[in-house]
Formats: sequence, C-alpha cells, structure tokens
Amino acid sequence: MGSLFRSAEMTLCQLFLQSEAAYACVSELGELGLVQFRDLNPDVNAFQRKFVNEVRRCDEMERKLRYLEKEIKKDGIPMLDTGENPEAPQPREMIDLEATFEKLENELREVNQNAEALKRNFLELTELKQILRKTQVFFDEHEGGVNPTESMTRALISDDSIARQSALGPVQLGLPEKQYDPEEYFPCFVAGVILRERIPAFERMLWRACRGNVFLRQAEIETPLEDPSSGDQVYKSVFIIFFQGDQLKTRVKKICEGFRATLYPCPEAPADRREMAMGVMTRIEDLNTVLGQTQDHRHRVLVAAAKNIKNWFVKVRKIKAIYHTLNLFNLDVTQKCLIAECWVPVLDLENIQLALRRGTERSGSSVPPILNRMDTLEDPPTYNHTNKFTSGFQTLIDAYGIASYREMNPAPYTIITFPFLFAVMFGDLGHGFLMTLFGAWMVLKEKPLAAKKSDNEIWNIFFGGRYIILLMGCFSMYTGLIYNDVFAKSLNIFGSSWYVANASARTESKDYGLDPRADRNYIGTPYPLGMDPVWQLANNKIIFHNSFKMKISIILGILHMLFGVVMSLFNHMYFKNKLSIICEFIPQVVFLVFLFMYMVLLMFIKWFVYFANIEDDDIIYGSRCAPSILITFINMVLQKETPFDPKCKTSNLFGGQLGLQKFLFVCAVICVPWMLLAKPLIIMRNRKNAAQYSVNHQQMQSATENGDAEQPMHNSTSQPPAMGGGGHDEEPMGEIFIHQGIHTIEYVLGSVSHTASYLRLWALSLAHAQLSEVLWNMVLSKGLQVDDWGGGVALYVIFAFWSALTVSILVLMEGLSAFLHTLRLHWVEFQSKFYSGSGYGFQPFSFEIILDSASQGKEEV
Repeated sequence: MGSLFRSAEMTLCQLFLQSEAAYACVSELGELGLVQFRDLNPDVNAFQRKFVNEVRRCDEMERKLRYLEKEIKKDGIPMLDTGENPEAPQPREMIDLEATFEKLENELREVNQNAEALKRNFLELTELKQILRKTQVFFDEHEGGVNPTESMTRALISDDSIARQSALGPVQLGLPEKQYDPEEYFPCFVAGVILRERIPAFERMLWRACRGNVFLRQAEIETPLEDPSSGDQVYKSVFIIFFQGDQLKTRVKKICEGFRATLYPCPEAPADRREMAMGVMTRIEDLNTVLGQTQDHRHRVLVAAAKNIKNWFVKVRKIKAIYHTLNLFNLDVTQKCLIAECWVPVLDLENIQLALRRGTERSGSSVPPILNRMDTLEDPPTYNHTNKFTSGFQTLIDAYGIASYREMNPAPYTIITFPFLFAVMFGDLGHGFLMTLFGAWMVLKEKPLAAKKSDNEIWNIFFGGRYIILLMGCFSMYTGLIYNDVFAKSLNIFGSSWYVANASARTESKDYGLDPRADRNYIGTPYPLGMDPVWQLANNKIIFHNSFKMKISIILGILHMLFGVVMSLFNHMYFKNKLSIICEFIPQVVFLVFLFMYMVLLMFIKWFVYFANIEDDDIIYGSRCAPSILITFINMVLQKETPFDPKCKTSNLFGGQLGLQKFLFVCAVICVPWMLLAKPLIIMRNRKNAAQYSVNHQQMQSATENGDAEQPMHNSTSQPPAMGGGGHDEEPMGEIFIHQGIHTIEYVLGSVSHTASYLRLWALSLAHAQLSEVLWNMVLSKGLQVDDWGGGVALYVIFAFWSALTVSILVLMEGLSAFLHTLRLHWVEFQSKFYSGSGYGFQPFSFEIILDSASQGKEEV
C-alpha cells in the first residue's frame, strides 16, 4: 500500500545478457512491462546500430500488413479480433513471416493489376457501347431518306454558340445551300466520351479554337461509370464533332486530348455500327464473367488474410519493439554479451528475475543473466501503481505534473475530495441520477465498450473517466439530497417541520416568506436530513441559501487547504528535512489556523449561540445582535473593535475575544518573517560552520604531518553541523533568499486568495440551482398549464424540449464547468501546499503500451 500514497521505490540495475538469450529475455520483460531501459548509445546514429537491419525488415513487414489492411477495409471484410495476445515470434520465424507477407502482397498486387486492366477494358467497351447507341440517335434524327452525313452537314451557325442542330431545318456548313455538293464537301467527324462537368469549357474551347467551323452534339450517359484507378463513380457524356479538313481534325484532336476526352472509332454506315455494337456486347459479357472470377479470387485471398492480420500485426510490432530495445544495449569486448541499464521497481525485482530465467530457458542458453543493483545520484522516474479504478484519478494529477520521486501522491485523496467538491457545486438529485446512470452504464458495459476501440476522442475521454463520472454522480445525488433539490423541486420525505400562519393567504398574495421569529415550528423537531422542503416555496429562499452555502464553501475550503499543508509534513518527514518542518510547516500551520481556522470557529460559535429572538429579553443573543463574521475578521486584522448596537451591549461572540484575537494576529504576523528569514539564515550558519570545520580539519592534518599534533587546536569543531540545508547545499545564498521570499509571499497572499477562490463552490451551486429553476418555470411548467386533451400533447412536446435542454445545458455544460472548477481547486489551492510535480514518469518497455499506442495511430516505440 505504500506505493499508493507515494511513488514506488525504484533502483537502477545493470543487466548482463548472453547474445543468444537476449532476444527471449527482452521479450519476457516486454510481456511483464516493469523495466525502463536507458539508451547506452546516445551518440550512435540510428542507422549504425547493431540491429538496424532487423528493424528495417520489421518496417517492411509492417508496410505490407498495412497494404493488406487497406485492401481488406476497401472490400468491407471484417477483420477477426479474438483478443488473443500471441507471444513474440523467435528470430528464425521472421523468415516465414516475411515469405508469407511477400506472397500475399505479390498475389494481391497481381490480382489488382489484372482487375484494373479488366475494368479499364470494361469501361472502354461500355463507353463505346454508349457512343454507338447515342450516335445512332443523332444519325436517325433526320427523316425523309436524306443521307445522314449530308443532313449533319447542314446546321445553323450563330455568332455566340457552337454550331448545333436547329429546329429551323437543315442548312449547309459554311456554304450557300445552292452550292452544296455532298461529295465535294464531305465532312469528317470524331466521337468520344468526356467528363460531364467539362462539357461547358470543352464547347467554348472548340468554338474559339475552330472559329465556329465545327458542329458538336452531346448526350449525357445516365448511369455513372466506375473509374478503374480510384474506384469512384463518375458521370460522363457522349459527344460527336463534325468538321472539314485535316487542319481542323488535328486541332479538334488536340483539344480532346487536352480535356482528357477519350475518342473511339465510330463507323459511318449503320450496318457497320450495328455489327460493331453486337461485337461490343459479346465482349462485355465475356468481361463480366472474367471480372466476377477475378473478384471472387481477390475476395478469397482477403478473407484468408483477414483471419490472421490482427495477430500478424501484434507479432511484427513485438519483434520490432524487441530489436529497437536491443539497439539500446552495449556489447562487451568479447562481442558475446549484451549490457543494459534499466530502472526497475524494487518490489518487482523478484518477478523480473523470474522473467529473465524464463527467457534464458526458452532460448536454450546455459549462461544465466545477471542483474546487479547500481548506486546513482540521478533522480529515479516516478512510478505509481494504478488499476482501472485509480488510473483516471492518477491521470488528473499527472496532467498537472508528474510527482517528484517518492513525493506524496495526491491521487488517493482526490478519489474522495474531487467528486465531493464537484457535487457541492453540481448538487441536484435528478441531474446527479442522470450522471450516475451514464457512469454506471459505462462501468457495467466496460469490456464490450473497450473492445470497440472507438476513434472518437470525446468518447475516449468520457470512457477513460467512467469511474470519475460514476463517483461524481453518486456524490451529486448525496448533496442534492442535502440541498433537497431535484430538478428545481424538493422531496417532502419526512414532512415539513415549519408551521406557517395563514399559509393560504400568503400563497395567494405570492408573499410566502419564512420568518423564524413568527413561523417557528413549535414542535421543536427540525427536518431530519438536509433542507426543509418548504424552503422551495419561500420567496426568501435565495437569501437563506446564500448565507448557508457561502459559509459552507469557506469551511470546506479552509479544511481542504489545511489538509494540503499537513500533507507537506509527511513529505518533510520522509525526506528527513527537519529544517523545512521547523521553518516552513510550523509557521504555515500557525498562520492558517490562527487566522482562517479561527474564522471558521467564529462561524460555528455564531450558529450555536445566536438564534431568532421572540421576546425582547433575548435581544442580546438574537439575530439582530449577531455580529458579521467578515467584519469581525477584517477588524481583527486591522486591530479595531467592531461597532455594535447599544441595545446589544457587546459585539463579541464570547468573553475575552479581543485579547485572543490580538494574540492570534500577533502570532500570525510573526510567522511571516519566520517563513521568510529562518531557513536562509540557518543554512547560512550551517555553511559557515561547515567551512570552519573544514579549515580546522585541514590544519590538524597539516600539524600531524609536521609533528606538531600536540599543539592545541583552538576554535575547532569535532564534527560538521547535524542539520542540513534541505537540498540547498550547492545553491547560492542569494537564490535561497529569493526562493524563500517568493515562497513566503505566495503562501501568505495565497491563503487569502485561495480562501476566496473556494467561494466558487457557493457561486456555481447557486447558479446551477437557479438555472434549473428557470428552466422548470420557463419551459416545463408551460406544459402543465394546458387543460383537456391538448395538455397531454403539449406536455409531450414540451417535456422532450425540457429534457433535451436539461441534458445538454444542466448536465453536460454545467457538469463540465463544475469539473473544470474542481480541477482548478485541486491543482492550485490544494496541491500547491505540498506538491511540486517536478518529476518524470516511468516509461517501461511494455508490449501492452506499445500495442495500445499503435492501435490509436501513435508512434509504436
């Protein structure tokens, strides 16, 4: 349990491995995940290390697997994930894996190339079929036995468009009708297919380049065609262009080539076109058969690969991680032994030894590995043991900063304080119940939800903090019960303890306020748990809740800060830093207790001593004479007496209050120079004593060497000072004074600002309650005011709208706001009292971490 409250004890070890057993031993350590290796070759280029070729082979295998995975996903084939975690293959198995992947890749590439060629032929034949069909329509548009080519040569050429067939009748192309000779001016034409979106630009270019001496007809292909290269569905159009002369022919073909239009041969004679169309249909049928067989073969190959691709990825990534780790090792002079240095937890040394022994036995080596502990002055990494419950809270702490080595870990205490402070701001029984349901659903469905491995970042954040959400919801239900607030309404479980005179008349006049002096419950039994439900109907509810929640937030905040200061004592005791205990912890506790805890004490005294007076004899202890705690505290700091009403006789809550306040204030003021100067002055004195001791010790050694040992030694000390400098032995005195001054100012001013910062507990709680009440009164209550059958319909619609606003605004947005404010209270107000967060995390060589990172698309190693 020690590693739960502070990081695990770490040690630096040196590991000697036989070359034959190194791979198997590192594989076992990767499965264990408790060893962080250091790079012993920091100056060696990554391409000059011993196992760089093996790493390259793994990269190549991974590339082939990614290619297979992409093809499998393209066909929508499910990849079987059995959840197995196969062991890392032996080095000799790499050859078999490489051969398997090479065979699959070559086979799949060959199939893809053949399929692409077949699809390209199929596309060309389909386009040719469309051309023959559409051009037949063009040629058959003119009736009366006119030669189709002759009729096509007669078109209307306007000044602002390409020559097109007009409803005015056939005209000649560029010649008067009387001079037209079909045999002399027999036109040429080309036919092809172009993308539909390029048609307008294509027409304009033809008109401008050919100066209007071409005739263009085009028709859209209704069904989309598949692009063989990309597999996308594209829409195309058939076109036919008539022109005269070789010069125009060359120009038209260049334009078609520029617009990536595909030209196809189109016979002029109808019989030739019909014969070609029949041949095209026959070839299309044959291609369909071949394409189906090719796709079936490709599907069989991919289905077979999909069954094993997950395991192949795991194996390759493990092999790559092992060789990458082996590149961190050093070779001894005999080239037969690998030397490594690693950080390991002390409590897990036995498990690591067992893993090394298993690896040695699996490799068949006869030389056992050697693991030696080393002494070092380096700061070890911070390693906190976590499980699925505590990992979310530890992540919150690590987001602020990794704890220094063996520093107190705030995460175990955050498990309680974080959801509780959140619930103080979010307290609503109904909203807390919704949050609890969501958290409980994620916890109960943990395994199937984790197996889905969603790529949605927001969902992963919610799922990672499922236990935090569950606890926040449970604590919110508790505080909602204390506030007696459920969707802006109250629960009358035990019956109200208030008796209100003329309640009906007050309700009608909407002046329903609770006055403790007149509307007291004469039975004398307060509401057993939480707020009395009658406060929801009182118009002075906000005044009462303000006072209550504001004082509660101050009390909780000071207790939370005091707990953080006490945590610093455990740090000082563990590191045996007596100087920090005397010069920092004691004055900090005195300053906080004598000022702010005294203010909390005044609150409790005021609650217990003063009450709502009914008779004039009780005026001294009535609410009229109750002094303001804030004014009393300010006057305590200013050393002034609080003014009071002459009828009250005194402004003190108890006898001897002024004398006690002066004493407490003087003690708190003394703590400021105590924190500021005591530690630097003691360090300065200890350094002078140590320097004097060193000089006297050198004089004694010199006298002994010269035979003058019997001469008395004056002003010498027998040993160096016992109290150390608290880790400041090499720091200049100027920096020590500056550091201590900053620390003192931060603590003194922070005690005031941090106390005020906890008022956010009151502010957000009040805002949440008021927003919930506004949503009820402005939305849901409208549906309850409609009579007859329309009321049911209206309530159905309004309830859906109200529930959507409740979940989106009050649960999600308000919950996120309360979460962020709670996070700030822990990071700044609580952890600043004892937590430095200046360490670095333990990053063990673990296959589990590597595979998880790879599945999220991160760097594997």
